[in-house]
Amino acid sequence: MSGFKGHHPIVNFVYFVFVIGFSCFLMHPVCLAVSLASGFAYSVILKGSKAVRTSLIYMLPMLIIMALINPIFNHEGVTVLWYLPNGNPLTLESIVYGLFAAVMIASVICHFTCYHEVMTSDKFIYLFGRIIPAMSLILSMTLRFVPNFAQQLKVVTNAHRCIGRDVNSGGVIKRAKHGLTILSIMATWSLENAIETADSMKSRGYGLPGRTSFSIFTFDKRDKQALIIILISGTYTLVGSIMGGIQFDFFPMMTMAEGSWFGITIFAAHLLLCIYPVIIDLCEVRKWKAIQSKI
Repeated sequence: MSGFKGHHPIVNFVYFVFVIGFSCFLMHPVCLAVSLASGFAYSVILKGSKAVRTSLIYMLPMLIIMALINPIFNHEGVTVLWYLPNGNPLTLESIVYGLFAAVMIASVICHFTCYHEVMTSDKFIYLFGRIIPAMSLILSMTLRFVPNFAQQLKVVTNAHRCIGRDVNSGGVIKRAKHGLTILSIMATWSLENAIETADSMKSRGYGLPGRTSFSIFTFDKRDKQALIIILISGTYTLVGSIMGGIQFDFFPMMTMAEGSWFGITIFAAHLLLCIYPVIIDLCEVRKWKAIQSKI
């Protein structure tokens, strides 16, 4: 496993804590644009064309809908464009705020998608297994159950479709009957899977005193360098935002901190933080192509 995904779990976790936190709380348009672009770019690297299709189908309509809905309920702002039929003002600030609020949500979704691909269950248990063993196990099993359930549901649905018993075959009563049959199969599969997991954990001595655990993760020089870069850029962005170097207010009117070298360095640190996994993965691809060319 190469690229940023192959780094030590602590490096991956610290990165996503910084990036997702900044995506939620830094409402400066530049920071939101950087966060969304980097999250989308990294999701494309991890998932390929599937990420592009998901963004076009789900995220783009969400951006448009939120940008249109927010001004209907939010009437703050001093720049009145016109008045709605009910007499409430439609302001420029509310429209812009709705747009960037949608960008914020889309960027958070992109980064959580990347988190799901990078932070696997074994990494999560490695980090928190000794601190909160029960909670880490539950979270890991829950996060693992959802994709497994979806995959098994797809298998069962395709099998029933081959014999003409899927939810799209027949009348309403037959469709309901087929759907209940599939639901019953999935419930049985879930219970059997839970029993098998419990038996497997018991046979491996889970919960016994003195039990050791095996880990394949080692913290090497590459991880140390990556962690230093992430901590420095993330901390600098955090301190700079607290000091007001990238302050941006939407209401009552759009105002921002005056341009300065301090603000530019904060944006640069935030850009480096967000785009770091993309840089790592692209460098890995370039090295691999260089090796292939020499063969």
